[in-house]
Amino acid sequence: MKQTLLTFLDGGVHPEEGKDLTAHLPVEVMPTPDEVEILLSQHFGAPCQPVVKRKTMVTEGDLIGEVTKGLGASIHSSVTGKVKTIGSAPHPMKISTQSVAIETDHDAPQKEYSPCDWQALSREELLARVKNAGIVGIGGAGFPTHVKLAPPPQAKITTLILNGAECEPYLTVDHRLMLENADKIIEGAKIILAILGIGECHIGIEANKPDAIEAMSKAAKDGCTSGDCRISVDALKVKYPQGSEKQLIESITKRRVPAFGLPMDVGAVVQNVGTAKAVFDAVVLNKPLYEKLVTISGLGINRPANLSVKIGTRLKDIVAFLGGTKENLAKVVLGGPMMGFAIPNLDFPVTKTTSGVLFLTNDEIDTTPYSQCIRCGWCLEACPMGLSPNEVGIYVEAGRAEETGKFGIFECFECGSCAFVCPAKRPLVQFIRIAKMKAKR
Repeated sequence: MKQTLLTFLDGGVHPEEGKDLTAHLPVEVMPTPDEVEILLSQHFGAPCQPVVKRKTMVTEGDLIGEVTKGLGASIHSSVTGKVKTIGSAPHPMKISTQSVAIETDHDAPQKEYSPCDWQALSREELLARVKNAGIVGIGGAGFPTHVKLAPPPQAKITTLILNGAECEPYLTVDHRLMLENADKIIEGAKIILAILGIGECHIGIEANKPDAIEAMSKAAKDGCTSGDCRISVDALKVKYPQGSEKQLIESITKRRVPAFGLPMDVGAVVQNVGTAKAVFDAVVLNKPLYEKLVTISGLGINRPANLSVKIGTRLKDIVAFLGGTKENLAKVVLGGPMMGFAIPNLDFPVTKTTSGVLFLTNDEIDTTPYSQCIRCGWCLEACPMGLSPNEVGIYVEAGRAEETGKFGIFECFECGSCAFVCPAKRPLVQFIRIAKMKAKR
């Protein structure tokens, strides 16, 4: 009997996947670099303030930055060594931000963590461990996880959804994580369910990962023998942006998050499978989030890989470890090809939300100059939020960006579907970003 694949109704596109470059490669641990540069803004909200000084000796896992006011998440040292400088480093969205550079002591013993019985801990203790570990949404904008797991009393949460869709082309670390650590993801899901005080969890995985669906289904069955939780794996249709929060909720529950609403408005909490694994590490091992899985891919890198790297590792060190780049390299993208950012150099350090780095050749990118809107309507059909990207672009070009609020630009999550289908090659996502900045003033 053919399995019914779940999906959302409106919009969506089908870009080439490009996952064959790395999907078969197990996660490889990159050796610790001689120096890391850890950004103090790696999350949604206020940046951290440093709690260490120059020449301070720190140990792997030590707190080095915390948010004193407002929303945020703590930041920890990813290595044992000496603080070299407290300065600034390039940031893909903020141009630059404050950072802590640490020289690694390669002779220091590796930090070891001992597991505990998390079920003996209270809800408050579980949530405190998540907060103290500095966990953020690994698959998205870096929203602090401890805040997401403490919804207001009026929110009637019934469903936890783990996002294993990984719909962005090229990226494969979630796929590998589900294959190699399915049991820990399931245990992380059980911890999240205990914090939320609910018993139902759905794990959404695109159908192009049948091995991950099988591994997670088995782990869910083995991990839920007591009947106190219900964890199921839902196969999703391969359609971008299947992994977007609102689209994933619609695909699995058939509930639609209202305009300008939040998942909790329809009784759902969504977390990435990588975040669930980080919750396991934080609660069971009392280990902060200072390591990250990153896909390094594209035809412009000598050796593609799925790497586990220390947060703060500079991209140039990763490139050196993988044998350098090829002569026909044309563009480096931080993130995936649909929602990532092109970067000018390799000085950028890995953060908690770095999912991939793509080294693309001219064969993998389109350098055709863009032209005027031809009113084909393709972007309207592709937009999963039912917006009018074409009108936003026209208004921005006319110098009327501040008037674009009426087109729902703040509902746009910049998935890039509109730009992908545009036959005129118009940079619609960039137009929308400009419109958001102007309309906020």
